[in-house]
Amino acid sequence: MSVQVQQDHVEEVGRMLADGSRPLTDRFRALFTLRNLGGRAAVDWISKAFEDPSALLKHELAYCLGQMQDPYAIPVLISVLKDKGQEPMVRHEAGEALGAIGSAEVLDVLEEYTKDDSVEVAETCQLSVQRIRWLNSKQSQEENLGNNPYSSVDPAPPAPEMDVSELRTVLLDETVPLFVRYRAMFTLRNRGDQDAVLALAEGLKCSSALFRHEIAYVLGQIQHNACVPQLIEALERKDENPMVRHECAEALGAIAEDACTDILQKYASDQERVVRESCEVALDMLTYENSEQFQYADGLSKVHAEGKIENDV
Repeated sequence: MSVQVQQDHVEEVGRMLADGSRPLTDRFRALFTLRNLGGRAAVDWISKAFEDPSALLKHELAYCLGQMQDPYAIPVLISVLKDKGQEPMVRHEAGEALGAIGSAEVLDVLEEYTKDDSVEVAETCQLSVQRIRWLNSKQSQEENLGNNPYSSVDPAPPAPEMDVSELRTVLLDETVPLFVRYRAMFTLRNRGDQDAVLALAEGLKCSSALFRHEIAYVLGQIQHNACVPQLIEALERKDENPMVRHECAEALGAIAEDACTDILQKYASDQERVVRESCEVALDMLTYENSEQFQYADGLSKVHAEGKIENDV
């Protein structure tokens, strides 16, 4: 693929992401296409969309910039983290993305926001500081952590291997530092069997909303149906933090059982916008999981179908 063709692809998919008149599901697929294409032009298009009114979309913008791990995105992520006009779930994701990129140059900024008025932002920045320090430590070179089957950039490395009962004890012990509990979380996720999934699901009752949100996220990655009742219960709690409920909805969409469809349709008209939109996106993901579509990030296919770029791949 020529450089010009690549740039044309990024331009047209970027326009799809930026077009607020399009369905949110199309814009999500465009976003993940840009993440996969990568490069500065993709980062620029993603960065422009932080002016959108949808907190869910902006949260995912920051998530994708973190997963891309391109230092070029650092300035916009710092700007979003500092912007008190942005929703806490968006600022939190910007802080997490800075930790995912892993550059020591952002430590001072992250340290500043470890005492933010938003507990979720403060806890996220604490985790990001610890992740970056861990990356630059001798310990990170010495630990044998195994492979991450999900290829995601996580806010903490997995813990060294322990049995499920030991990991569960660490995971649920709220006197243990959050970074250590996150490490247990990702080891359980990587194990991914039913015992590990059930141990993780117990974390949906812990006190930290940030922690509960991350539990829901990893359960969505695993896609094991053993946790469907716990995710539904959390989604149905009207006094639950919307950031947690949104992540539960997306996890149910990824698991894609019949019971998931029913509950997502029920809450697609929820009074919380971020929950409504998460159910919309989750139903689209559920459709994808139960289809023969080649990939979820199909922004290029949509661009080709609309005739904006010749089929050159």
